[in-house]
Amino acid sequence: MNTTQIIVQKEQPYSEYLEIRNSGIHNNGVFAKKKILKGTRVAEYTGRKISKEESMQIQNKMQQEYENNPEKCAATYIFEIDENHDIDGNIENNDPKYINHSCDPNCEVDIIDGKVWIDAIKDIEKGEEITYNYGFDIDKKNPYEFKKHPCRCGSQNCVKYILCEDEWPKAKELLEKENHKVLK
Repeated sequence: MNTTQIIVQKEQPYSEYLEIRNSGIHNNGVFAKKKILKGTRVAEYTGRKISKEESMQIQNKMQQEYENNPEKCAATYIFEIDENHDIDGNIENNDPKYINHSCDPNCEVDIIDGKVWIDAIKDIEKGEEITYNYGFDIDKKNPYEFKKHPCRCGSQNCVKYILCEDEWPKAKELLEKENHKVLK
């Protein structure tokens, strides 16, 4: 039995709205078990509250694993909650950790008092994949680092990289500069 089946068959569902299935976007995804109306609080993203230092250690370890073996899924489930702490969502019973990024999401994140909520920003049909924009920023020290995080959402307005919408114009400018250098 594979991991996806075990997750789906657990006795107590995490949320009345969510189920885990294979995703066309990336590995596992979270899907609506029933219609979800815009404005619905779909789930809470839970996990261990950790320091930024521990968060960086986890992320660096996973990045190294990925670089050593790109075929292996080296997912991190770190969620930034404030300037001092993150949530490590790599725990059992945190189904929202499998929510994939989309450039045209149907949910958004709302952080209230250190809790991370996933809220519907559109009506979501039964069987539709739940997504939100991961909101990655462009690193000022290494501005092309974003290229290590390709987007696979396939939406009509996909920008091909996992970036917050405010960064899309900057990414386009950087890519145009890079392409211009290649053509010279």
